[in-house]
Amino acid sequence: MSTSPPQPTLIQVLREAGAAFRLFDMGRRVGKLSADAFERIEQARTPYPLPFLHHAWLGVLIWNPKLREQNTIWFLKLPLDEQGYLVQAARDDLVHRLLQNAVNAQQGGLEEDALKDNPFAFKPDQEKMAIFHALAAQATGARPSGYFETVQEYVNGELPLERWTDLALQGLADLVVRLDDKRNASALAKRIPEVPLPALASIATLLEHTTPPLAVRNALAARLDRLLATTDTDPLLVAALIRGLSNIEDESFKQQQVLNVLQSTHALEPEVIVAIASRCHLALQDPEVLRTFLEQLAAGKAGQAGFSRVLADLMFMPALRALIMQAFRNPARSELLSKAIGEMFGQSFGTH
Repeated sequence: MSTSPPQPTLIQVLREAGAAFRLFDMGRRVGKLSADAFERIEQARTPYPLPFLHHAWLGVLIWNPKLREQNTIWFLKLPLDEQGYLVQAARDDLVHRLLQNAVNAQQGGLEEDALKDNPFAFKPDQEKMAIFHALAAQATGARPSGYFETVQEYVNGELPLERWTDLALQGLADLVVRLDDKRNASALAKRIPEVPLPALASIATLLEHTTPPLAVRNALAARLDRLLATTDTDPLLVAALIRGLSNIEDESFKQQQVLNVLQSTHALEPEVIVAIASRCHLALQDPEVLRTFLEQLAAGKAGQAGFSRVLADLMFMPALRALIMQAFRNPARSELLSKAIGEMFGQSFGTH
């Protein structure tokens, strides 16, 4: 009895096409993902490292090494099982569709419209798209966008502060991915204390996709401290600033920033608590930070629906699930938190 050949992996399809390619995780933040790491994920040897809303969110950049300006971009969203592993049937379905549509027999290339009517395709929001294009330009050796020069002039003080309306999101993204250049980092750090709030929010949300240099980190934290001291601060701005600090290297510094926000009245705002939950999950592994987070989540303006939705996403991460369950059984928890837990899991939870 003959058996059908095994379904090729997505990585095999990309490699056999002969094009250069680069993978990016597009979930909680945009970041590089190695082909070898994703191949292990495809083979169910390891769970997806950064699940978001129970899915793996991928950006695939494909280009011809001889024609770097000509590239193809796919954005793919694949479901994960309860343990965070790729659902193999969905992956097989995706690869089958790509093999049907994507491999151009005449040119041996991978076509842009391979994802036409594909249930696994998605469109990133503007901010993630801007960062993706900035990283793609770096990967292919292309120049930054035409908006970059204006942004450089602004952070260098060559344009007045009120000209922030001239700054395009793509130009800001081009700057943020180039902060390994000390001149860019120094100029941005000097500008952060005084830049108008709308521009600050855009810069901060883009910074979460990078590891901000020390000077930029400190400027952002100092601006956050100033804003937390006032009660009329827009919660979206607080959320943006904590996102900007969410990918810094110093975990204890990050935990303190998150705790500062959680101990303020701003933590009751849905936008702020969601920013912490979705971007600062490593900081939540600290017991004190997690305890404060859970109490504020239970008391927050998003109500029981928000409490349950945020925790369902966080508990999808094995390391956090165990810590959250432990915190739920803490006898020192408030009556408000006990009530929210009971509503989510049933009134008998934690009584035994």
